[in-house]
Amino acid sequence: MGISSSLNAGVMGLAVNAVKLGTISDNIANSQTYGYKRADTLFADMVLAQTKGDYSAGGVRAVTYRDASAQGPLIGTTNSTDIAIDGRGMLPVTDLGGVNANNGDRSLMLTSTGSFNTDDQGYLRTLSGLYLMGWPADVNGDVGAPPRDSSAGLEPVRVNLNQNAASPTQNIQLGVNLPATQTEAGSAGTVYDLPVEYFDTLGRSQSLNFEFSPTVPATGASNEWTVNVYDDAGDPAVSIATFTVTFDDSVSGGGNIASVTAGAGATYDAGTGRVGIATAGAPMEIFVGSAGEPSPLTQLSANFAPLSVTKDGSQIGNLSSLEIDEGGFLQAVYDTGFRRTLYQIPVADVPNFAGLNAVGNSSYVVTPSSGDVYFWDAGDGPAGFTNGYSLAESTTDIASELTDLIQTQRAYSSNAKIIQTVDEMLQETTDIIR
Repeated sequence: MGISSSLNAGVMGLAVNAVKLGTISDNIANSQTYGYKRADTLFADMVLAQTKGDYSAGGVRAVTYRDASAQGPLIGTTNSTDIAIDGRGMLPVTDLGGVNANNGDRSLMLTSTGSFNTDDQGYLRTLSGLYLMGWPADVNGDVGAPPRDSSAGLEPVRVNLNQNAASPTQNIQLGVNLPATQTEAGSAGTVYDLPVEYFDTLGRSQSLNFEFSPTVPATGASNEWTVNVYDDAGDPAVSIATFTVTFDDSVSGGGNIASVTAGAGATYDAGTGRVGIATAGAPMEIFVGSAGEPSPLTQLSANFAPLSVTKDGSQIGNLSSLEIDEGGFLQAVYDTGFRRTLYQIPVADVPNFAGLNAVGNSSYVVTPSSGDVYFWDAGDGPAGFTNGYSLAESTTDIASELTDLIQTQRAYSSNAKIIQTVDEMLQETTDIIR
């Protein structure tokens, strides 16, 4: 058995080194492939049952795997939808068949990076045919509570590049100083007007007019102002809301709000310091401040001054670009500066990345060896962050691969020498018989 088993071991040595050469060749060939994960071959000995005084060579077998958890260096690009994972995890993608399948029946694949661009139907996909998937957001940018242990909630990311969007104004902050002298006995009781632009649900510019009327007492100081709100989108002569603000004139809290009393058409939340009103288009909140705290609306012995009147919302804008942030939120950016969250791209994680099955185009599918997939918010738990304007380079180290190539060549030659030696020994045996 010694000579024949040696021959078998030599042949197996040639075979496993050929496998090793195959992985090295793939690694070198894909050294410039974005998202490529280095393949490797491990050798395991095969031991046969031995008898005393005899030895039979068992040989060797090859075990190949791909280090899908390895992180390639990230490089910056000029495309906002070039996406890479900085850290652990992968992006969920599907193929063309998955795009046309029903929700929950789509094929799920994973990739660590991709240069995604919109196709003629608005889908974000790579040139190799990988379609990015995410959880769709509602008009408020909320994705709800999608399933984390299943791809059932994921949809192919699709964007209407010709869409316009407007953001209605929902919040206004009144950073205004009201002159304290106007609430003292004998003052003129001057009424002050403050117009504030806002945007309705159709993106049109409208105006709210705030009318500040002081209460003039017979003696002393009332420190009280009545605020009437008029909406030019409706009847500008009719107040849509009224509220009364009383200010503190103590040493410690002088100038800040002491109390707010909501009148007709208004509500007041003392905890948030916001007055709720209803414009002709939609509800709105006016931040004035809370009692006992520094407030944007003040009464000091100074002139009437709108110091910091701010608002949200924007007029109609055209979609100019798509961007993804570190949290995985894909946002549409409009030329007015308005941003709207369209999708949240989760980060997929599995217990054993080496158990993933490579299916080409730097993508993988989940197998029993990899364990079940779980979808994290980017940057949460063990998951890495999502980086836009970035691609992950190949994990191949050319210098190491060339070193392995030389070692494999020598090992292959050595195993060939075993076969040659066995052949010569068998020839000697044959010559003896002759």
